[in-house]
Amino acid sequence: MRKVLLAASITVLGLSACNKKDDEKAPLNVPSTYESANYDANVAAEKAILEDLDALKAAIKAASESNPLDEASLKAIYEGSDLQAATSAYYNTQVLNYLKEVADASTGGAYDMKTEGKAQNGKGGFFGGRLFEEGGLELIELIEKGLFEAALFNHAYSITQKTELTAADIDRLVAIFGAHPSFPNSSDGSKHEHPDSYAAKYAAKRDKNDGNGFYTNIKNALLTAQAAVKAGKAYDAELRAALKVYLTNWEKSCAATVINYLYSAQSKLTATNPSDSDLASALHSYAEAVGFLHGWRQLPQDARTITDAQIDEILNILKAPAQGEASAYLFVTDTFNQVGKLTEAINKVKEVYGFTDADLEDFKKDWVAEQGR
Repeated sequence: MRKVLLAASITVLGLSACNKKDDEKAPLNVPSTYESANYDANVAAEKAILEDLDALKAAIKAASESNPLDEASLKAIYEGSDLQAATSAYYNTQVLNYLKEVADASTGGAYDMKTEGKAQNGKGGFFGGRLFEEGGLELIELIEKGLFEAALFNHAYSITQKTELTAADIDRLVAIFGAHPSFPNSSDGSKHEHPDSYAAKYAAKRDKNDGNGFYTNIKNALLTAQAAVKAGKAYDAELRAALKVYLTNWEKSCAATVINYLYSAQSKLTATNPSDSDLASALHSYAEAVGFLHGWRQLPQDARTITDAQIDEILNILKAPAQGEASAYLFVTDTFNQVGKLTEAINKVKEVYGFTDADLEDFKKDWVAEQGR
């Protein structure tokens, strides 16, 4: 009887050893290049969203003193579009309000911000060749850059939340980011057949191309995600980790760009005897920063690091509150007393994301231009 039990025990141990060996999975093999035979077909929906954004931006940029805009025409481009469908409920309301304000401002004529401060006509108008609402915000930037997060990132996040992702879904994440399977890490169309655009363009600008940058991390995350999907359910942990890296680095690259634009605005505002065009350019950089920041508001908290409370604090510092009237014109009319707010906002963004002083110096640069890539 003891021999039978001993034999049975050996058999069980043997089966356990075999099962353990069978359960061990091979390390995920991640290729160095991204391959997709059906990429263009897979990303048709994402291309439609991006084309809608381009169309809306082009319509707004067409405004001039001799070519005022029509609110209904602008809303006809946006409402019912794939872009609107991808946009968060909160920012959808913002965009609709902004489009009305843009149309109103386009009928305001010349706006002498230096002497008027807040536009006396209650609409805004054209200052230094750019269109501003009555409080000094260039709303085209709040629309476009805000939608980078509120629509493009929001759409990407919704894809990552699927229970089961396919290789086609990973293609979609590449496209909505603004990249291409060739991953050039450059927005220079003279050097690359498929230059980066949208959020990818700015991630590339903030990437030193040293193997550790935001763009490179996103590329490697998408390569890993594609490999994990193809390898099957056993690699779901690797897939989910890669998707987190993708989302986190997208957000951080935008935060770094907020800092870049605030430094740019600060430099232009404090230049000696700036022209109206120089001041308008400063407010342009400032508005891009505001747009990149505001677009995160009310997106799912597990999709991002920054909280709504932190967003509101920084927007208030920048005199562009999420709920309330902007007083961006003060950076022009009271530069000496107000320009320090830009540094205060930079330091708040630095604190939220744990950036270092060295990071901030790097963020001042456009690394694509610096390295001629």
